Amino acid sequence: MRQGKFDNDLTNVSIAAMGAHMLNLNGITVRLGGRTILDRATAALPTGARVGLIGRNGAGKTTLMKVITGHYDPDDGGIDIPRKSRIGYIAQEAPSGTTTPFETVLSADVERAALLDEETHTGDHHRIAEIHERLIAIDAHAAPARAARILVGLGFDEAMQHRPLDSYSGGWKMRVALAALLFSEPDLLLLDEPSNHLDLEATLWLENFLKSYRATMVVISHERDLLNNVVDHILHLEGGKTTLYVGGYDAFERQRAERMAQLASARAAQENQRAKLQDYIARNSARASTAKQAQSRQKALARMQPIAEMATDPTLAFDFPSPDELKPPLVTLDMAAVGYTENKPILQRLNLRLDPDDRIALLGRNGNGKTTLARLLAAQLPAMDGAMNAAGKMRVGYFTQYQVEELDGADTPLEHMTRAMRGETPGAVRGQLGRFGFSGAKATTQVVKLSGGEKARLALALITRDAPHMLILDEPTNHLDVDAREALVQALNAYDGAVVLVSHDRHMLELTADRLVLVDDGTAREYAGTLDDYTDMILGKTPKAEGGKGNRKEDRKAAAAAREKGQTLRNAVKTAESEMARLTATRSAIERAMFDPATALPEHAKLTMTDLMKLRASVEAKLEAAESAWVSATEALETSA
Repeated sequence: MRQGKFDNDLTNVSIAAMGAHMLNLNGITVRLGGRTILDRATAALPTGARVGLIGRNGAGKTTLMKVITGHYDPDDGGIDIPRKSRIGYIAQEAPSGTTTPFETVLSADVERAALLDEETHTGDHHRIAEIHERLIAIDAHAAPARAARILVGLGFDEAMQHRPLDSYSGGWKMRVALAALLFSEPDLLLLDEPSNHLDLEATLWLENFLKSYRATMVVISHERDLLNNVVDHILHLEGGKTTLYVGGYDAFERQRAERMAQLASARAAQENQRAKLQDYIARNSARASTAKQAQSRQKALARMQPIAEMATDPTLAFDFPSPDELKPPLVTLDMAAVGYTENKPILQRLNLRLDPDDRIALLGRNGNGKTTLARLLAAQLPAMDGAMNAAGKMRVGYFTQYQVEELDGADTPLEHMTRAMRGETPGAVRGQLGRFGFSGAKATTQVVKLSGGEKARLALALITRDAPHMLILDEPTNHLDVDAREALVQALNAYDGAVVLVSHDRHMLELTADRLVLVDDGTAREYAGTLDDYTDMILGKTPKAEGGKGNRKEDRKAAAAAREKGQTLRNAVKTAESEMARLTATRSAIERAMFDPATALPEHAKLTMTDLMKLRASVEAKLEAAESAWVSATEALETSA
């Protein structure tokens, strides 16, 4: 983490001169590797604003933040910021060493640490009195409690706060860096995808913390909930230029849609005007009486600047191949236990059933065993006790961030997929890559040159190459921008297999999951409430349901019964759909035998026209019954939702 003051060579603007703006971006241009990343980017961010910096992967968000922090010098333009403003951001290197998370966070308050150090070394009683006054003014006595609260919110219990940093993984060290940054309370807080190393529970806490942050904040995030609930401005970066919108992400989308409509209208009007000018010039250039007017219109046409279309990305794609059908259940766990060390299970007493159309979200803090359960379901870990039964022909696609990190940077997506689909035709290999946006030149681009989101898409393409019956996705949205996350949600909802999700993206869970499983206290069980109920529980809010424990117990029973009823109805809908498809195919075969006997199936070829008509009538009656059953089950399911 770096926290400091901007030098005079970067800005000579006083706070008074800045007025109501904490940060001015003045025509910033940055070129990297011969490519223009930022092109005269300009914006004025108000003091106290909470700004969400958004844009597609590779748009230059992190580059812009590095210009603000002074890591990059712009090729043109500059930054204006009040001279004495403290700027806080997280460096790429995670903290390490033998110091503890608690000590690391406390030391982030540089002034407090310096005053306490001076107090122990000075013999000047007058200076000691001044130090005490300043410590009181900055509320230094409350600092340890505040540091502990922040660490607890980010998942560190009392014991974890006092372990050496080197005993933690890189992800947990980055949490310590985030805690230290939040504790330091800079005047300008800069966050670059702060939830990437967090679980859902820590993400909820962070969102709640940032809502009450009093200074100016700029956060790069693809979390729709954070962008709606925390920020009050959206700074959109596209084509190297920035546009500032007032409001959260939903407000940005509305304003952007209106802007797109206005641009489309303006383009249409301009094209109409251009066509009229060209027509006039063509008809009147050769006539002496109108040549001057034609020349005038020719100049007007030459001066006309084309209105650019809004940028789109046609390569953004997620399309999971549908598996062949398997009868339910796919997996059952019966008092199963699982772990990594013999006789020391991480999870026990696991009773769970997964059907082909299930959409399950695993809830629980990191370290509780969500990944362990996911690996058990993926058959990467055996059951140490009890039983796990899986359909014999079931194929599982298991996605983790490790698969993204282990991609060979020197190879291309085509080379990766060719190895994974050994024996398949080049067309099949290209087809699977195309499902995930890797067509044309993208398929032959080295992985090292792909963005984080593109690497994640490639990993998803690889794990789904054999059309798995169940997808287990552990934090699939890391490094995906907002548009890519929406595309992933749509693809998951269109996918015919089962889905098990571990994600800190609440928006994705709300749109995708219809069953919640809480992994806690050494086991996993169905969570009877909603995601909102779980959020309230994590944040310590009062449950929405009225009444005491007895009522909440009844609510849980009712929710479980409703879930069981919903599963029964979903099964009925799917059964009816399968029967309708079968009967429709049978009817088509009968009609083909009636009107084109040469193509008839063997069982129909010997039947008379009368027999075929009777058979068709029988199938038609069954089809009507199946359609009626489908309508009834669908209506009941919609009513119960």
